[in-house]
Amino acid sequence: MTRHTAHRGPLVALSSASVYPEKTPGAFEMAAQLGYDGVEVMVSTELISQDAAILARLSDYHQVPVLAVHAPCLLITQRVWGREPWGKLKRAAEVAAELGAGVVVVHPPFRWQRDYARDFEAGLASLGAETGIVFAVENLYPLSRGAEVAAYAPHWNPAEMDVRHATLDLSHTAVSGSDALAMAAELGPRLAHVHMADGTKIGLPDEHLVPGRGFQPCAELLQQLRGSGYRGVVVLEVNTRRAASSQERRDELAEALAFTRHNLGQDDLPGGGAFTPPGSASPVRR
Repeated sequence: MTRHTAHRGPLVALSSASVYPEKTPGAFEMAAQLGYDGVEVMVSTELISQDAAILARLSDYHQVPVLAVHAPCLLITQRVWGREPWGKLKRAAEVAAELGAGVVVVHPPFRWQRDYARDFEAGLASLGAETGIVFAVENLYPLSRGAEVAAYAPHWNPAEMDVRHATLDLSHTAVSGSDALAMAAELGPRLAHVHMADGTKIGLPDEHLVPGRGFQPCAELLQQLRGSGYRGVVVLEVNTRRAASSQERRDELAEALAFTRHNLGQDDLPGGGAFTPPGSASPVRR
């Protein structure tokens, strides 16, 4: 499914996590209203997020394609689709294929998942070849930057792993104190997917702010993607749980989309153009 007959540059999607505590259907509705090109489904404990048939109906009803599926890799989703990690990834690939999404976002294994971690790089390559799905490993962060206490193996940074595809998350580069532009350059053609968000400091918590509200080089990265011929998707994965109302959440996600469209040179596409950040009296460009 394609909402726009003509498009220039990367597609811009809304993560269903961005509307929390609203539910997955709200992400499709919000994406359609604001002019996002699609949705990335965060598979969570919410049953709708796990059901390909319901997701397909939501996609058809709102005319918003599912562009990526985020596998259930969080501690709170350890029981979703079973406890066996390879089974979870195979199920994520099946759902992605059913929905026409080409990308599954996956986190590095937890260090205590020893067998999974040991076979992760080779197994992911094999699963990608078998399914035709791009498994894009997301950068995480050490728990303690000074001591490099890591919760993930073989590493929290996909640039340090032998993986074919990676997701670059700018809220996570804030937490790890990494240079996002350098990480993108190091990943090179392996950079297949981007989670656009912002952060104000090194270390936890992981903030996932609207881009432009922190110190990450969000605009610079988007401009580089624009000039590099990047063919992946840019996903707005921002935290709006403190929004006082659905309208305030909508305004934040509209700001995030306008920021992203502008820096990708897509002001003329849905959701692009001038926007008014909170506290501003008039629309501005960033």
